Amino acid sequence: MTIDELLKNKTLKPKEKTETISKWILDKSFPLDELIAYAEKQKDSVKATCIEAIEYATQQNPNIANETVLTFVTDTLIAKAPRIKWESAKVIGNIAHLFPTMLEKPIAHLLMNTEHEGTVVRWSTAFALGKILQLETKHNQELLPALENLYEKEEKNSIKKIYLTALKKTKK
Repeated sequence: MTIDELLKNKTLKPKEKTETISKWILDKSFPLDELIAYAEKQKDSVKATCIEAIEYATQQNPNIANETVLTFVTDTLIAKAPRIKWESAKVIGNIAHLFPTMLEKPIAHLLMNTEHEGTVVRWSTAFALGKILQLETKHNQELLPALENLYEKEEKNSIKKIYLTALKKTKK
């Protein structure tokens, strides 16, 4: 079955499609670079499903990610579609530790998404920024006060909790 056939299959639930693509990535039957090339040419809903599959896969095995993955999800953080933003942020949270010297642009894009009206976008953004903060890179000089400020401004307790957890783990 091709990815087009899978995604157009009306008998499968969206979650089944995502899990299938994730499995293909993990067992290397569908290379990540090919998935990204495919996703870049798709409409937002399909692109988001592809990014979600990458998120599932990198949650299980972050080491499958390469610089192409980081660049792709960094660029998609500024997409219009909220689902693309939040799935991309979760991927960055999963893989940031692999690229500690390449986080300047992802951080900048994530910080832009902290102002997004969507709770899930802000939650995923907080997750990614928290993971980056815990890496204790040179970026913490700016990131630590930014996250403290975001913690104070955020109204949703679920998001505040993510910031607080990251801040506590960093301020040992």
